[in-house]
Amino acid sequence: MAQNDAGLRRLLGSSWFYQGFQDALGAVAFRGRLATWIDAAPGHRVLDIGCGPAAILAHLPAGIEYHGFDDSAAYIAAARARFGDRGHFWQARVERATLDELGRFDRVIAIGVLHHLDDAAARALVALAARALRPDGALVTYDPCWAAGQGLVARALIARDRGQDVRDSHGYARLARTRFHAVSPQVVSGHLRVPYTATVLRCTQPAS
Repeated sequence: MAQNDAGLRRLLGSSWFYQGFQDALGAVAFRGRLATWIDAAPGHRVLDIGCGPAAILAHLPAGIEYHGFDDSAAYIAAARARFGDRGHFWQARVERATLDELGRFDRVIAIGVLHHLDDAAARALVALAARALRPDGALVTYDPCWAAGQGLVARALIARDRGQDVRDSHGYARLARTRFHAVSPQVVSGHLRVPYTATVLRCTQPAS
């Protein structure tokens, strides 16, 4: 994992600071929009890789079976405290053996994860997601991205992200296409209270 935790970035390891910082930027409203891309329905099984404090769960419908994985004890404790038995929260990384135990999912989500991973690790995550999904399932990701015409403030903020492997939308899509036959990237901006540019991928038709 390529991540810079120097200086003030270290504070983001605290669940309350991380969540408060995101909410101050306007992430609450965008999570609602992101939930429409996820398009989970009651009865669906949802796997959240790198779930953090699992804030997206507040925007997903009741009646789903949610499994959130993160290797941060603080984030998982915060998720359990906020959501209780609405989900299953695991302080662990998702491995193939884990998937063999849990079975297949209708949705896999990875919010703000790929830009922390080099190409080899990102391809491995995509492969795990494809393996975890039912044939009609979908992987949805969200990450900051470089984009043509991007403003100086947006570029400066993204350059200071903890994740050191930010790509443009084509770079993220290329990674996903190694294991998904249908990949739809969408560049979003103006979704936070500060200038910011990100890519949402919705990936379907996982390779067997």
